[in-house]
Amino acid sequence: MVGRRRREPFVPVGGFLFPQRGGLLQNAMLLTCSEMRALEERAFADGITAEALMEEAGAGIARAVRQRFPAPGRCVAIFGKGHNGGDALVAARYLATAGWSIELRPAFPRDEWAELTRRQHDRLAPPLATREDGPLVVLDGLLGIGAGGALREPIRNACREINRLSAEENAHVFALDLPTGLDGDTGAADPDAVIADTTPTIGFAKTGLVADTATDLVGRLAVIPLRELSARASGTADATVATAMALAPLLPRRAFDTHKGDYGRVGIVAGSLGTIGAAVMCAEAAVRGGAGLIALYVPPEIYDIVATRTTPEVMVHAIASPADVLAERLDVLAIGPGMGHAHRDAVLELIARAPQPTVLDADALNILATDLFTLDRCAGPRLLTPHPGEMARLEPAAPVRTRRETVEAFIERWPHALLLKGARTLIGQRDLPLSYNSTGHPGLATGGVGDVTTGLIAALAAQGLALYDAAQLGAWLMGRAAECAIDSGKESAETLRPTALLDALAPAFHDLRRGAL
Repeated sequence: MVGRRRREPFVPVGGFLFPQRGGLLQNAMLLTCSEMRALEERAFADGITAEALMEEAGAGIARAVRQRFPAPGRCVAIFGKGHNGGDALVAARYLATAGWSIELRPAFPRDEWAELTRRQHDRLAPPLATREDGPLVVLDGLLGIGAGGALREPIRNACREINRLSAEENAHVFALDLPTGLDGDTGAADPDAVIADTTPTIGFAKTGLVADTATDLVGRLAVIPLRELSARASGTADATVATAMALAPLLPRRAFDTHKGDYGRVGIVAGSLGTIGAAVMCAEAAVRGGAGLIALYVPPEIYDIVATRTTPEVMVHAIASPADVLAERLDVLAIGPGMGHAHRDAVLELIARAPQPTVLDADALNILATDLFTLDRCAGPRLLTPHPGEMARLEPAAPVRTRRETVEAFIERWPHALLLKGARTLIGQRDLPLSYNSTGHPGLATGGVGDVTTGLIAALAAQGLALYDAAQLGAWLMGRAAECAIDSGKESAETLRPTALLDALAPAFHDLRRGAL
């Protein structure tokens, strides 16, 4: 490593050094519903009122809505008789203050509402504003973590109405704490469960929200912290949800007296005939990720094309063999995007012998799958970044396991970090909590996104982050960049291109430091 970049404490694992711990102390722990209720009871015993927690929760929900839709629109709050309905009413009040038109649709008559829910309803001063323009947002405030079992009327009919508004009127559904009809512990769902676009979960994420079966119902996961509950949480977590609040300290503000050597040298081994775009996008992402110097190593037959197409900040070098990079002075390596299979033995040699932290993606993973025991003799730490198809080649049992089981099996066997891509990207490394990413958008489901992700993670690692932390931060930034590009109106789920994510990384970095949800 060069320059004055900070170093993590290291410990020997498997014959070489790994970071002692990742930056997860402030991440949102995953709790069961009973653990969450116990935490609330502890707060109540200390004199914290349910109304105070509800006020903070409702304000956070409104913030999540306005983060997604900065301009006011129409909000339909469909709420039940309990405190989840009270959360929806508080959020509606904050949105009304911000100029939103509010429509209230209770599922039960007023005389069945909880006292606190009635008080929150009465604080919404009539008449409520009316408008026809702007986005349509629906708040699912029907049931919280206290509910269980099959849905019954009138809740079932209210869930169907929420899903109808989504399907027929393009409403964006925010499920408060968890989608109604979803089991907060297991992720099992009623057939009429609410299908949310965003789930602002209160206090801490619940285990059922990250279950594979729940992904399409939960959508974007946003953790709404409650200070009094966070202050009373204790113990260690085996799994967490990565949040901006936790990740931002990994990338502190730069000192004014600094230079390019402080931010690392990234070497990228990528590209082949027909797939030069992967190499170009990976290198430019490393530039946008803040690395000090970026060198792109490509086969001689594509050098002229790549040199003219790559952003001028990148140094392009022709190499006869991937193993030639072993002689270069680099801090971090990224291997694989668009590389092809022409140099299998040299790639395996590079994976094994490179002393630097190394990000493995795409064809590097496919080559590695032919000799996975290469991971037993690596000279430095590695991060594997497979999508599900690549993971199945690395581990044939992966398709019949849950995503969590797949990651746990890998990190139990190998002392390396793993980033398993997907709608809920999952990151793991031995002796560290599993980390579920919270950001993202269906628009990311397109070729080339992985190449950009690889370059970004390599750049973050070059700035001194452990691969595990660089993976967490890179996944969060990529997901947030997609959201920024689409929320700006410049892109849609259909038009989003990996190259558009490069420009959207700047607002994603800003949102990281602003503590976006």
